[in-house]
Amino acid sequence: MHPLISASDLAQAMQHDNVLVLDASMALPGQAFDPQQRFANGHIAGAVRFDIDQFSDPDSPLPHTIPGQARFAALATERGMANDRRIVFYDQDGMACAARAWWLTTLFGHDRVQVLEGGLPAWKSAGLPLETGPDLTAPARFVSRPRYGRLRGTGDVLDIVEGRVSGLILDARSRNRFEGRDPEPRAGIQSGHMPGARSLPYPELLDDKGRFLPADTLRDIFARLGVESSTSVTCSCGSGMTACMIALALANVGMDAQKVAVYDGSWAEWASTPDSPIVVGA
Repeated sequence: MHPLISASDLAQAMQHDNVLVLDASMALPGQAFDPQQRFANGHIAGAVRFDIDQFSDPDSPLPHTIPGQARFAALATERGMANDRRIVFYDQDGMACAARAWWLTTLFGHDRVQVLEGGLPAWKSAGLPLETGPDLTAPARFVSRPRYGRLRGTGDVLDIVEGRVSGLILDARSRNRFEGRDPEPRAGIQSGHMPGARSLPYPELLDDKGRFLPADTLRDIFARLGVESSTSVTCSCGSGMTACMIALALANVGMDAQKVAVYDGSWAEWASTPDSPIVVGA
């Protein structure tokens, strides 16, 4: 299944397929809004909330770290995310949070997961209806089948950095943060990047409507950074959120899912781990 779906195709699928639409919006660093209230003010008809912070490890000191499979399965069941349903995530703005929800759900074994390209703005631009009020969800059993090969930890990334394992690290943060010229949004975290990592700020993958650039253009971008069909790619960012936009873009151009992983702790974990090598500059 293609990882992206247009607003018009989603509207049609909702008439004929067993589709569950979930709003995965959350406030990213620098944003301040209540996603639950915005959901109540207007959402795709029948959509339910997917709270990324809830679908996280409550005991981790890092932001929205992946949960254990039992926690994910229980929460997914509560949200009605049955394995035989077609799951479509969207954001109230853009796609970054929906991309995280997409990656997390595929990580735990769901095979029919997509992201609404362009998010809720694309739905509105197509003149499609919204509804207001809280979500009304019915539980449906989800069975977890984790694919942990799509996940990287600090030790895995250190193996790449120190040359014990081949692979390419792509960093979705702003170039100024990557080069250490701007501070990190989280207190006490030094900016900079991992040795050998390459900068790919995720907005550079998008057009002026917040949708991905044409597939051929994306392939050219990845090729310039050294991505080939055989390349093992680790996607990183500040805390594992926008890294998933790189993973989604790679899936969009047909990259083998077994070649793409997300460093879940990302820079928040790397920069707070003693003795992690950090490079400042281009």
